[in-house]
Amino acid sequence: MTQSVDHVALLPAYLAAGTAVLVLLADLFVGRRAAPVATAVAGAVATGVVAIVVGAGPTRSTFCVPDACSYVANGRAALMAAVFAFLTAGVVALSVPLLRAGVAPAGEYCFLLACSMTGGVVLGAAGDLITLIVALETLTLPLYVLVGLRRQTMESAAAAVTFFVVSVVATAVSLLGAALLYAVTGRLHLTLLAPALTGDVSLAGNDPVRALDLPLTSVGIALLLLGLAFKVAAVPFHAWAPPTYDGAPLPVAAYLSTASKLGGVVAILAVVTVALPPGVTGPLLATLAVLTMTVGNLVALRQIRMTRLLAWSSVAQAGYILAPLGALAVADGPDVSTAVTASVAYAIFFVVLEIGAFAAVVALRGPGADGGRIDAYYGAARRHRWVGAALALALIGLAGLPPGLAGLFAKVAVVRSLLTASSGWLAVVVALNAVIGLAYYVRVAAILYAPDPLARPARAVPWPVAGVLLVATAVALAVGFAPQLVLDWAGR
Repeated sequence: MTQSVDHVALLPAYLAAGTAVLVLLADLFVGRRAAPVATAVAGAVATGVVAIVVGAGPTRSTFCVPDACSYVANGRAALMAAVFAFLTAGVVALSVPLLRAGVAPAGEYCFLLACSMTGGVVLGAAGDLITLIVALETLTLPLYVLVGLRRQTMESAAAAVTFFVVSVVATAVSLLGAALLYAVTGRLHLTLLAPALTGDVSLAGNDPVRALDLPLTSVGIALLLLGLAFKVAAVPFHAWAPPTYDGAPLPVAAYLSTASKLGGVVAILAVVTVALPPGVTGPLLATLAVLTMTVGNLVALRQIRMTRLLAWSSVAQAGYILAPLGALAVADGPDVSTAVTASVAYAIFFVVLEIGAFAAVVALRGPGADGGRIDAYYGAARRHRWVGAALALALIGLAGLPPGLAGLFAKVAVVRSLLTASSGWLAVVVALNAVIGLAYYVRVAAILYAPDPLARPARAVPWPVAGVLLVATAVALAVGFAPQLVLDWAGR
């Protein structure tokens, strides 16, 4: 069977993959450090813009069989592709001081980021389990190398090994789950899995039984979801995240905390809202959400290092993202759309605020330095007024307090979706955890404006880092004053 290929639908993926190739060519033929950096930023921005243009039009599909397609370029896929592309451009800009200091070769560094971006762009449009898992691994694989680029420290090497081992195990678990589901249903396309699971299957010598009633189906669903839960650092599959973030270079930690986590969220969304029955996945996701937000917030209270605090904070934030999906077990009709919109919107709000927080930390630390101890940030807002204010705004936004309206509206969207789905108990857990999170977010924000007992001098902020910080802060303020734009696009 000859399949027609919609090249317009694939255009963002073409641009992302082409960016990776052009980065290598620029590094080979130009020989200047700025060439691959400029190529990566330009390619990422072009990918994001084209993704938005394609997503603004009608839904496009390609690589189709009669009943389903492996690549579906709709509005939500375009939103995710644009977020991955712009995050990559921002992380490349944050890495300029690192590359100038010779910590990593610019060509290979930007090539790996562009390859990871390609996986993220394809991930949002994946229509079957093979495309989904391959795209997720394309997003993740380059990060194994990037995490270990602080070669002068043992922490970086340990972080890379930890991340590699855990990710390989998670991938194996996901693949085993997908294989078991295929063994039961003979289907791989997401839109075909749900009806196949709710239908009957014939076993040799026995009467037909419902696929969901088979133990093999339950094991396959559990393994697939648990493997994907590793990617978002959901408790109890979270232990790799804090040491990996702390050992990685700061820009790479920023990418892990935003793009990599967003990839896991996109994969879980695709599986639980299209392929698997909500009544089966809801209880498991609700349990993961409660454990993740509670453990993340409680452990973050005791952190003394900035990167580890942001890592545990991102663990807690993953719990908020998963919470609406946990309510799908009792949701029906429009409630499902409300839950999915809340999760997607919260993920976008979180990514904007998190990249702003990491950009401020990069601005306050030297090239190649780690995040340092929290007490090293005493008086940072007095030495760097605008950088300190941006970091405080990001932290307050993550806490869900004004003037960080983006974080406030994100939590309101999650709570509203839970109440709409008659999951009031889960809304109460979210509210209580938001109160716990106030303690460490506000504490760090207060430290920024406290007098510095060591009277440390101000540090010059490189203009690429300042640019990323300015853009992230501006976007956070913009979406905070116009959250409905994100909600509308997330619900498409």
